[in-house]
Amino acid sequence: VALLMLSMLPTLREAILHHLNSESLTTLLKSKPANKLDIWEDLKIISFTRSVVAVYSTCMLVVLLRVQLNIIGGYLYLDNSVSKSGMMPLAPPDVQQQYLSSIQHLLGDGLSEMITEVKKAVQNTLGGVSLKQSLSLQELEQHLNQIRAQVEEGDGGSTHRPLSWYMMPDEENTLAAQACGLTENDITTIKLLNETRDMLESPDFGTVLNTCLNRGFNRFLDNMAEFFRPPPGAQGDSTPITTPDSLSHVSLPVAKIIPIVNGQIHSICSEIPSHFVQDLLMIDQVKEFAANVYETFSTSHELQK
Repeated sequence: VALLMLSMLPTLREAILHHLNSESLTTLLKSKPANKLDIWEDLKIISFTRSVVAVYSTCMLVVLLRVQLNIIGGYLYLDNSVSKSGMMPLAPPDVQQQYLSSIQHLLGDGLSEMITEVKKAVQNTLGGVSLKQSLSLQELEQHLNQIRAQVEEGDGGSTHRPLSWYMMPDEENTLAAQACGLTENDITTIKLLNETRDMLESPDFGTVLNTCLNRGFNRFLDNMAEFFRPPPGAQGDSTPITTPDSLSHVSLPVAKIIPIVNGQIHSICSEIPSHFVQDLLMIDQVKEFAANVYETFSTSHELQK
């Protein structure tokens, strides 16, 4: 899982950077344009959106890959058993490839939709926060929690989509795309995708993903905390005090926070084994859930239907 995960992170990072291109705005600012303030406002929304999207999508990628690989693992275990009795394999290589390629939804349409939702939540939460206003780490965390609440629970407006929606294409889309001349393998792949979708919509999966997201956003705030530390000797003392309490007294203007937030995507979506991804891969609840998925799919009661 770790290697597959790390190999996909550059693709994810490039997709996010393509959709949320803050570099073009920072280049514009260097030319000292008349509408400098407007550009800074755009930069504020884009930099927060891309970091929040990076946390969501990386967490989703970790958990979704775990689920998919364990479903395939369960099928392969059964195939290994049935091949001895001369039966047809349940998940031949073509099916495995077709099934695992469904992760492209999260890197494509799912990501675009998520960016739209997150951007709306960031705009609602931070749109009115002045660039000159100073925020402490605690206030930054409160803003992040507000953004998360809107993305995960909706704002009471239009119909709200569950997070699983960004991870898998709609059932109808899957079937429609293949409606003309479905092969036996296509039908098996669709069955696998439907079983995965059921798994993603289960309360247990929701709990596991939420654990991952909490860990991911905490790690993001830990990274941010580095920039809120008072410089050594600032308290007339040679050793910098870095207790959470001392950090709560440090505030930075939003204009200074923006570049820090903007750069976070490079440590979140880093293919060099980073604390961020390692943290997510080591969460016990994720491992246990994956083991349960494997157990479910390696027992043959369901699979012959």
